[in-house]
Amino acid sequence: MKKKFRFQGGAFLLFLLFAGLFFLLMTRIITIQATGKVEGQELAARAAAKYSQEEVLTAERGKIIDRNGEVIAEDTLTYKLVAVLDESVTTNPEQPNHIVDPEETATYLAEQLGTPKEELLNILVNGIENERYQVEFGASGREINHTQMLEMEEQDLPGLLFIKDLKRLYPNGTFASHLIGFAMKEEDEGEDGLVRTTGKMGLEAIHDQVLTGQNGKMEFDTDKWGYLLPNSEEVITPAIDGSNLQLTLDRTIQNFLEDAMSSVQEEYNPTRMIAVIADPDTGEILGMSQRPTFNPNTREGLSDNWLNESIELTIEPGSPMKIFTVAAAIEEGKWDPNAYYDSGTYTLLDRTIGDHNSGRGWGSITFLEGFQRSSNVSMGYLLERMGPDMFMNYVDAFGFGEKTDIDLPNEAAGKILDQYPINKLTTAYGQGSTVTPIQMIQAATAIAGDGTMMKPYIIDQIKNPDTGDVTVKSEPAEAGKPISQETANEVRELMASTVTAEAGSAKGFGLQDYTVAGKTGTAQVPGQDGQYMTGSNNYLFSFIGMAPAEDPELLIYIGVQQPQLPADEYGSVPVSKIFTSVMENSLKYLNIAPENSIEAKTVQIEDYSEMPLEQAIAELEAIGLNPVVTGENTQVSDQYPQSGETLVAGENIILRTSGKTVIPDFTGWSKRELLAYQTLSGLPLEIAGQGFTMTQSVPEGATPAAGESVIIELQPPEIFYPQQAQNIEEAIDNPLEETQETQETQETQETQETQETQETQEQPEDNE
Repeated sequence: MKKKFRFQGGAFLLFLLFAGLFFLLMTRIITIQATGKVEGQELAARAAAKYSQEEVLTAERGKIIDRNGEVIAEDTLTYKLVAVLDESVTTNPEQPNHIVDPEETATYLAEQLGTPKEELLNILVNGIENERYQVEFGASGREINHTQMLEMEEQDLPGLLFIKDLKRLYPNGTFASHLIGFAMKEEDEGEDGLVRTTGKMGLEAIHDQVLTGQNGKMEFDTDKWGYLLPNSEEVITPAIDGSNLQLTLDRTIQNFLEDAMSSVQEEYNPTRMIAVIADPDTGEILGMSQRPTFNPNTREGLSDNWLNESIELTIEPGSPMKIFTVAAAIEEGKWDPNAYYDSGTYTLLDRTIGDHNSGRGWGSITFLEGFQRSSNVSMGYLLERMGPDMFMNYVDAFGFGEKTDIDLPNEAAGKILDQYPINKLTTAYGQGSTVTPIQMIQAATAIAGDGTMMKPYIIDQIKNPDTGDVTVKSEPAEAGKPISQETANEVRELMASTVTAEAGSAKGFGLQDYTVAGKTGTAQVPGQDGQYMTGSNNYLFSFIGMAPAEDPELLIYIGVQQPQLPADEYGSVPVSKIFTSVMENSLKYLNIAPENSIEAKTVQIEDYSEMPLEQAIAELEAIGLNPVVTGENTQVSDQYPQSGETLVAGENIILRTSGKTVIPDFTGWSKRELLAYQTLSGLPLEIAGQGFTMTQSVPEGATPAAGESVIIELQPPEIFYPQQAQNIEEAIDNPLEETQETQETQETQETQETQETQETQEQPEDNE
């Protein structure tokens, strides 16, 4: 029998329902497959976000180096402490990988980090309560050195991780600190709270962007527990390190300056000291410092004064301004050194100025003696001869009242007063008008450089070590020619006479082995009430000097304000202690031939490369030079110095040859010669100290073992040449006997310089 078909409505409805659902599901799947999107979001992107990890590759901050490549500031390896709180990272309860006991951990870390236990415990507890994966400990948990990290790891506390980090290091400590500045870590709100090293002061802040560089990243895939997936591809975007900032500073010369200034600071405790050293031929700044100062590693000593005072502070120049007044008179043909004038006082209209010995003067004296004695009155008569307006033209030509445009920000311009006749007169001997130390240096390059004034600069080049791009390359630039070569030569002779003449005010600034041209100064210091301060110590004692006087290699400005002087000393003494030490040591370091060696035989060397070694040695010994060979091969491939340079008989010339290196006797070698030998020989030298070689770890004639460094100890000239140093010290401490009249004026020359009675002197209108 046929079964009768019975329509099952309920089953049909279920069929339609499931068929519809299946159709919708298939449609959804096909749509997702075709578009790769869900609710407008890319599934691939969501998967990548979940399983793809990204690690930042931190760019190393660029170095700040001196002219010879010596490091002034660089990043060094440190560690950052992280505490892991998430229990899921622990797979074996016997070996936990997270913080188990916050109390114990906080107690131990408080001892290691020097942070209160309660503060650390609060960080851990808050992190646990907020279910954070890990926490950090702020500044106290950063910049942990390698030794401390190892000690903390040995404690074997669970959950503590040490992540490699970088710290800004200033290996020289207190070293041109207001110029270099400092950088420190801080949270960058613009980069998702990342901590980065930021320049806060000085060159570190000025060039922060180019020093910082660009971070890179590494992308890779992990599972949900954070483990790297097999066969996953790593995509690396390398970091680009910051550019290196190479300065014109010479680390050795700067260290000479820092040591001398620290010694004077300790002995005399002045309220301020400023010093600038320059190469007068190029305008390069070789040294720059000030006191008070600070250590950029710890910021110890940093006050609210962040000014680089060589650039940003304006001062009354005092008697060094007379250099440029006399230069103007010579250039205009109005200078007669043998002409006489009446010293003591000088009246201009209704104003009277006096010489610094309370207006007594020295009777009728020559203009030459007046310059040597630093007579204010002589400047008045010179202004009569050449005309005040003509003098002011030279003030402009020497760059006073205008910025030098040195490659540093916030430079002050100073203020030259010329509204009234008395202003022009007081400007002629350095009162009333204001200048900056860097303006004094720039103007003095015209005297040292045969009439050509050079623009000062501090940045040699900015170069990226990764890309090789040089974004800044400085070259010497003329700032003008205010005077002729003949005038410059005559002014230098006059300045040299202030050091050597019986009436000279700068006798204490003479050097043992070099001639000096210079001018002392004593400028009054404005007080809080706008009036000049009184008292024997309340002056800015200064000196601008150059050496050797005949052909200056170095130019130095030094200012020491309000030193605490003993009763038997004058204000020029602390200034001279800085100048003589720095100038003598620096000239010897630069291998400048001393005065008593000027007549020594000099020879111009030729190109000995590609020459047989025996022939090169024979030729060099024949002309009185000392050849030093770097290897055992018989063919010369390179040399130092290069051909065309001039050496004094007896000096070393390094010949590069291949083969095994035999150590020479380095005794007496300068650091520059050692670095040249290291470059030519490839021998690793570890050079400690500054000055000249005193000892070496590998004796002469020996061959260092593979990988062995030769340790060279340098000593400063005052130790290497003790007799010369003793003679210099005796010259400072025991100046030549002087007559009763000279004793009243010399060494104190200008102690009351620019002092005038309330009735006769007009106060400066603007004392910046």
